[in-house]
Amino acid sequence: MTGAGTGTYPIEAGSGVYTELQPGSYIFMDADYGRNMGTDGTPVHEFQQSLFVLATVMSRALPGRAVVDAGLKSLGMDHGDPSWDRGDVFFCSDEHTTLAPHEFGDWSVGDRVRLYPAHVDPTVAKHEQMWLVDGDTIVDRWPIDLRHW
Repeated sequence: MTGAGTGTYPIEAGSGVYTELQPGSYIFMDADYGRNMGTDGTPVHEFQQSLFVLATVMSRALPGRAVVDAGLKSLGMDHGDPSWDRGDVFFCSDEHTTLAPHEFGDWSVGDRVRLYPAHVDPTVAKHEQMWLVDGDTIVDRWPIDLRHW
C-alpha cells in the first residue's frame, strides 16, 4: 500500500497502513512546511529546508533595506514570500526582493543572500539547473528539464 505526501507524512508514517511512503518535497522542504507546528509548538517535520535561491545584493539605497536580484520570476510565490535567516522580507517584485536585515551594517552591494522559497516545487520549475553545495562549496550540478510540465 503506497501513499503519504510530505504534508501527511508525520501522520501516515506511523499508521502501519502503508508499506511505501511517497513524500516528495521533504528532500528540499520549504518555508510553508517550516511554519507547520504541532500543538506543543515544535515543528511537525523532522526535515530541514535545504533548497534556496542565491541572490546578490544590488542596492542599499533605502534606509534599513537591501535589494537583491531575485524576485517573482525566480521564486514560487503561491505560498507567500520567501524567507531568509538574517532579517525579514519586505517586498517582492518581478526581478527583485527588498529585504530588511536585522543588522543592516553587515550588508554590502555584491554580498550573497540565501532566499528560502515558501514553495519549492514551482521554484524548481522556474530554473534550468540546480547547484548542490556543501556549505559554500559546489559539489555538483543537476540539470532541470521540466519542459512540457
